[in-house]
Parts: sequence; C-alpha cells; structure tokens
Amino acid sequence: MFATLARYLTTRAASLAAILALLATPVHGQHPHPAPRSQPGDSAFGAMQRRGAMAMGVDQYTSVHRFDDLADGGRIELQREARDSAGVHTIREHLRAIARAFAAGDFSTPAFVHLRQVPGTATMAAKRAAIRYAFTELPGGGAVRITTTDPIAVAAVHQFLAFQRGDHHAAGIAR
Repeated sequence: MFATLARYLTTRAASLAAILALLATPVHGQHPHPAPRSQPGDSAFGAMQRRGAMAMGVDQYTSVHRFDDLADGGRIELQREARDSAGVHTIREHLRAIARAFAAGDFSTPAFVHLRQVPGTATMAAKRAAIRYAFTELPGGGAVRITTTDPIAVAAVHQFLAFQRGDHHAAGIAR
C-alpha cells in the first residue's frame, strides 16, 4: 500500500512540475523545429508536443508515433526518425514504464500530455485485469502490444488508439 501511495505521489509531483515548467514556457516563442504534422498556427498541437516531450523525454517533432487497432487490442509504436542511441534508450524506458503504468490502471501520462482524460482509459483501467501490455524493442525505439479477449476492453483500446492517432496526427491502422 505504501509503495502504491509513494508511486502515486511521485507521479503527481512529476506532473505538477511538468505543468509548472510548461506554464513558464513563453507562449509566443517559435518552436525550433517545424511542425510537419500540424496545421499552421496550431498552437494547441505545439503545446501538446511540448508536454509529450516532457512526459516521454524525446522531441516529438523528431520521433514518429503509430497507433494500430488490432482484432485483439492494438499496438503503440514510438521510434526516432534519426540515429540517436540516447533517444532510442529514452523511448524504450518510457514505453516500458507506460506498459507497467497501464497494466496498473494508471493513465496519468496520456492525461497530462492531452490535458484531459483520454477516451477509453476509464474502461481500460476498470478492465485492467483482462488486458495485457507487452513491450518489445524496435530498431528506433519500441512498441507496446495491447491484448485482450474482452470485447468491451477491445472497444476501449480502439477508442484510446483512435484518439491518439487524431490528437498526435499520427499514422496507424483503424478498424
């Protein structure tokens, strides 16, 4: 119980620190990288990308997300676009942590990145005993494979992944 409480407090403290850092970021400054996946003047997308960089530890503009719906769940991929061994290591550690957090029903990282509860996560948390999360390495990062035989959980996973594809302007297979 104390370990769970400590993990919760640590997660909340990190989220608060990231929010405070974001608030200290100048609103009118130029992002050093072009936003090829965003519309001109899409400041909400740029802010989400900055929060994603804080949460994941890598520049979102030089990394590629992919969110695939699969018949028994789905897959989240994150890879660096360029050779970057430190970035690949950071991605792998982040995805391992995400797999552990999601398995425990903790979806605070996507909630922080998107500044809201992400669709599907309430059901995924409630159905956590019926869902498996497995991390695998990929050449430029890694993937989290999400599997379940529960049809309600599958629908929630697909809802979660569809939201992620849309908000991140990312590729992926939709069912």
